[in-house]
Amino acid sequence: MSKKSLLETNPYLKDPEKYRQALIINVSSSTAIETEESVESIIRKLTQSDKAEKIIKPHQSSG
Repeated sequence: MSKKSLLETNPYLKDPEKYRQALIINVSSSTAIETEESVESIIRKLTQSDKAEKIIKPHQSSG
């Protein structure tokens, strides 16, 4: 029996928009701890960047 990856089973990772939102929140909260900036300011930086769409996109399952 083959095991399915989290990308295949987690509903937040299946939906590209939910994946993107979760990733931004996760990265922002971790970065806020390290940099002592507010989570909100980091989220703004990530979402206002014109490069954000290129950088933050879900991985496609190869199987």
